[in-house]
Amino acid sequence: MSENTPSHGSSPTTGAAGDTATPVPHQGHRKRKLALRKPAPEATLLARRTGIFGLRRLSRDDILSVIPASSMRLPIISGKVLRRFHIVTDPAGNRQIFKTNFINYPKSPEAKGVLAKALRHGLFVIEGEEWRWQRRALNPAFAPRNVSRLTPPMTRSAQEATDRLAGVNGPVNISFEMMKTAFDVIVRVTFAGGDGESTVPLDAVNDAIEHYLDKTARVSMLDYLGVPSWIPRPGRMRTHPTLKALKAGADAAIAERRRNPNTKNPALLDLLLDAEDAKTGRRMTDAELRDNLITFLIAGHETTALTLSWALYLVAQEPDTQRRAAREARTVLGSRAATEADVDKLVYIRQVINETLRLYPPIPVHLRTAEADDVVCEHAVKKGDTMIVPFYALHRHHKHWKFPRKFIPERFDDMGQIDRFAYVPFSVGPRVCIGADFAMQEAIIILATLLARHRFKLTDRKPPKPKLILTLRPDRDIWLEVSPRGPVKPA
Repeated sequence: MSENTPSHGSSPTTGAAGDTATPVPHQGHRKRKLALRKPAPEATLLARRTGIFGLRRLSRDDILSVIPASSMRLPIISGKVLRRFHIVTDPAGNRQIFKTNFINYPKSPEAKGVLAKALRHGLFVIEGEEWRWQRRALNPAFAPRNVSRLTPPMTRSAQEATDRLAGVNGPVNISFEMMKTAFDVIVRVTFAGGDGESTVPLDAVNDAIEHYLDKTARVSMLDYLGVPSWIPRPGRMRTHPTLKALKAGADAAIAERRRNPNTKNPALLDLLLDAEDAKTGRRMTDAELRDNLITFLIAGHETTALTLSWALYLVAQEPDTQRRAAREARTVLGSRAATEADVDKLVYIRQVINETLRLYPPIPVHLRTAEADDVVCEHAVKKGDTMIVPFYALHRHHKHWKFPRKFIPERFDDMGQIDRFAYVPFSVGPRVCIGADFAMQEAIIILATLLARHRFKLTDRKPPKPKLILTLRPDRDIWLEVSPRGPVKPA
């Protein structure tokens, strides 16, 4: 992206600069070992200035490639391509945009356009008072007590995944396996009836989500340039029949559950049917329920699957890390699948997930539009300016992280040392992801179960590179060699 007036101002840090900077704890031998680690797979960011036609050409392959590489060293970059923009990778700037003055920075219409056509009543898209009352009403459904009640499908799906892997011979398509596992979890959690099975046909849900993510929900270069949302984007011209079928299935599930409430083993659908804004007493309409259910299906399915796929690739690349994580999982679990009761004991597994999310935040770029004039990182922001916040670059910033390109779960030994506005895998502030705790619990349960039973090794295939579509996907499926670890005594 054409850029100018970079700022060199100071910002809070969670570490020292660059891969050759101040050593992490346990200096000497440990520092040398960390320095020798391979960098994790990384995207190719923009290395030099280019014009609008150059940006368009680059964005055809990967929209992330229009983010300047210098954003991993500078706190803010301001410029203009059709519209004024500011690329912010500074914790203090993030605090301002996402928390202290978040009302001035609603989601850009262009960013909401990715989902607005299909899910216009959902929490991801709405703003202002509509968002506030829905968020108040939905928060209890994702409170810890309810997340705990929703975890049995996670354990079941983790067990099924490890059983599938035990039956294969040769390289395994980990991307496919993790998509299936996360899909099984989210559909069971969302629509399960009293027997624990989905009341909506799984094939219809899967086909709709896959098409939507692959075609309709692709981020466009026009979104980044601030081109008005009424300008057509390829792929968003019409609602695909599979999405219509998913909406019809969700509507039918809502109607059926209203007639026959599931009070014994409530699914997410049941919790949302009971959701009420404590301030106003308002409840969601069926259209609002449907769009939120589908939003959770899309977000909960794709993002967790990608996190697990990247995590398994990273531990395959770093055998020492894999051995430590597997040792912890086997000690805690023995020969069984992980449950909600195990999550707090799986400390290192959580660190592996945290570090995976640092390197590959599921939503790697966020767009906001300034509602009024402001100053961010000593740069003047005018009404209508586009704020581009690339969490991908923030998480690899040389000022905020030691060895930023390396996979080092130990950096999360003490979360108190991590600046909460420098590490934002689920966003931050009032619009932090409502399902963050759910997603972390699911990822820990599945990863621990898999590592306790199986070894994962790299194949001779070309390494994947992260690529932005709607989420941060690998540019090719991740394949790994999988082998059994052998028996373990029950915990």
